Amino acid sequence: MNASSTNLETLAIHGGTPVREKLLPYGRQSIDDGDVQAVVEVLKSDWLTTGPKVGEFEERFAERVGAKHAVAFSSGTAALHGAAFAAGLGTGDEAITTPMTFCATANCILYQGAAPIFADVSRDTLNLDPDQVSAKLSSRTKAILAVDYAGHPAALEELGELAHRHGALLIEDASHALGAEHRGKRVGGIANMTVFSFHPVKHLTTGEGGMVTTNDHGLAETLRRFRNHGISSEARQRQEAGQWYYEMVLLGFNYRLTDIACALGLSQLRKLDANLARRREIAAQYTAAFRDLPEVTVPVTRDEGNPAWHLYPIRLQLEMLSVGRGEIFRALRAENIGVNVHYIPVHLHPYYRERLGHKEGDYPVAEEAYERLISLPMFHSMAETDVKDVCQALRKVIAQYVK
Repeated sequence: MNASSTNLETLAIHGGTPVREKLLPYGRQSIDDGDVQAVVEVLKSDWLTTGPKVGEFEERFAERVGAKHAVAFSSGTAALHGAAFAAGLGTGDEAITTPMTFCATANCILYQGAAPIFADVSRDTLNLDPDQVSAKLSSRTKAILAVDYAGHPAALEELGELAHRHGALLIEDASHALGAEHRGKRVGGIANMTVFSFHPVKHLTTGEGGMVTTNDHGLAETLRRFRNHGISSEARQRQEAGQWYYEMVLLGFNYRLTDIACALGLSQLRKLDANLARRREIAAQYTAAFRDLPEVTVPVTRDEGNPAWHLYPIRLQLEMLSVGRGEIFRALRAENIGVNVHYIPVHLHPYYRERLGHKEGDYPVAEEAYERLISLPMFHSMAETDVKDVCQALRKVIAQYVK
């Protein structure tokens, strides 16, 4: 809801009237009665954990992204861990990844005892720069782990070719990119393995949850065993076959996703196209609204990419402003616009500095971008008034701080 126009010229952080009366979050889930009913039906069924809805969700999801196999996990992080395991990462191995991501992308490499090797990002998309990756390849490189930052597909063909020539696998962290396309192909069937997240702020949610898609039958089988303690069969399979015997064939984890969550996922999947269309509409409105605002740089879309717009990250032209990103951030929050920052580069977190020896200045493109980034609210249930409030608030704040 718009606040009264009285006193809008004075920033809320300085005592003025905020643009909104209530906080607009940067992202949130959208659950309707159909979603609730789908979950209730499972709650009344015989299976709550790994039952028939898991397989159905996996099958429908694989069809949607154009992959032969989909393996559900309890979270996006668990799915990343599964992909790192299936890629064969272990002690002495290296995997090249981006610093411009949530820490789970790099952490999954550490979980396997391997070393994350960061490469800097391209200035336009903030995705992994293939030239920087090429310079980091070594005899120990076993995987390249790319991220589709904000929902814009990474340079998947170039990175895939680098991985293939080096005998490594390409793992795509598409947690931001469900529904995105790269050169006319859907994200999910391009890389050796593609990882998705179903956190509430993503394009569809299962509460917590994740998925790995692949066209490789062997990788899919390894992923299924890894998520189930390393056991070669699942309880439902044994029950249907009237058998009790099972074998643990590798050291796995309990990373299973429940039937409850998969019922929600199936219901949400049916609305994915509409959700994507709305996000793209919001992104287009933002881009049009800020194109003539020189103090702000809007996200770049390359010709070969059709982004899914999990985030809408702007970059501030700090040279044209009298304050830093922190002041702009706080001023927007005071206007009840729930902006966020994505991401603190992974190598700058204390663990990576103190335990692994990374330091400021190692990846200058990612670090410079971080100092300027602000993520505007982006979720498919945003109303037109919400979008207008964001545009009004950003212009109001920037106007106050122009040099």
